[in-house]
Amino acid sequence: MGILAILLSYPLGSVNAAPGNQVAIPLQPIIDGSRPGEVVVLEHGIYSGPVSIDKNISIRGDSSVTVLNTEAVSTITIRSDGVTLQGFRIQHLTNEPTAAIQVEGDRAEITDLDIQSQSFGIVLRGSVDGLIHSNTISWAGPESASSGQKGNGIDLYNSHRNHIEDNKIKGMRDGIYLENSRNLTVKANTLLHTRYGIHCMYIDGSSVVDNVGENNSTGAMVMGVKNTVVSGNTFRKQSENVHSQGILLYDVQQSSIYNNIVEGNRVGMNIAESSGNEIRGNAVLRNFIGIQLVLAEDNQFTKNQFVSNVIEASAMDSRNNKMKENYWDSFQGLDLNDDGISELSYGINPFYEQVVNRNSAYQLFFQSPGMIFMSNLFTEGKAEWTTDRSPLINMEAESLTSKTDTQAIKETTGVWIIGCILLGMATFIMINMGGLRK
Repeated sequence: MGILAILLSYPLGSVNAAPGNQVAIPLQPIIDGSRPGEVVVLEHGIYSGPVSIDKNISIRGDSSVTVLNTEAVSTITIRSDGVTLQGFRIQHLTNEPTAAIQVEGDRAEITDLDIQSQSFGIVLRGSVDGLIHSNTISWAGPESASSGQKGNGIDLYNSHRNHIEDNKIKGMRDGIYLENSRNLTVKANTLLHTRYGIHCMYIDGSSVVDNVGENNSTGAMVMGVKNTVVSGNTFRKQSENVHSQGILLYDVQQSSIYNNIVEGNRVGMNIAESSGNEIRGNAVLRNFIGIQLVLAEDNQFTKNQFVSNVIEASAMDSRNNKMKENYWDSFQGLDLNDDGISELSYGINPFYEQVVNRNSAYQLFFQSPGMIFMSNLFTEGKAEWTTDRSPLINMEAESLTSKTDTQAIKETTGVWIIGCILLGMATFIMINMGGLRK
């Protein structure tokens, strides 16, 4: 395979389209002059798009290489199979519904790019068996732009068996949007300040694992999905919007949601109109509502930990869900045989949720003595409440396994120790002052 080195002095038709009046080199003639299978190495400088690639070439560069486009079409359109892009920067500076990279061929590899876009980042249409790895995609438009004025970071439609891994996406509409696709792997991506960090629509047989989302409206919006794994993800601080949540499952079937951490969100996990799912080993920490069930049926909840949530759980019209061996930190159980499991069950009381749904102003009275008293009196339909029949008395040793959770436990321990020291000092002072008065 030959290597075609392109120098800044490339003579064909330069245009003055670069920031700071630098001369931009047209990239399309360079592509047209390459041979199938060739590696095109771009020397440092600014190159102008848009371009179309209709042969299986590789284009490589480094951080000193920028491909710039201000026209109302995609900056790079890949029409051939087996195309590789690696290492350079793309500035897609048009607010039309176009993309920095539009992929229509199969087996594309897009790695180590720095994409700055005023529209979409990477769009795949009918493209299979690709790899999108270690790219940075960020919003390049005005900070005041609404999510509706932005494009998605990575956007797939009818594109199967693609791997989307180790990308960092910030400020886009949705970080990663997946629709009508099968057997996808979405792994170890970081999603920041988007509407939905990961947005799944009608996908099948896929995995969403080890991703991190912070300060999004929703960490993972999973809708119309089946046979999919959502595991090892961490979604924190989705709380600024009234509809914010860590993970939303809507119309999700036969899927596994396990070992995720949802922390500091308005709602940790929202499960609606979903059935036949396994929800296991998740750490639900410091959310306003830990878990919310609406029309969710025949799901299994086991060994989840609910810690320091304002409202641990709410459930409405959700039947036949099997709950066992979950840990609820506000529950006072009774363990007669010392097996770590309470002989008393834990029922999710719907009183507060029903009151607030009738009049949202009652949120002001949350945790007030009167509200707690009335909630304890409320037993209507208790036999039909969603109930953990065998809740754990103590948190299991392997729970809260992330570094963040370990740190949280250390912080809690530290606060407890300091509190004991202060209490001891106060007691000592009071005793001594009493002695002095005598």
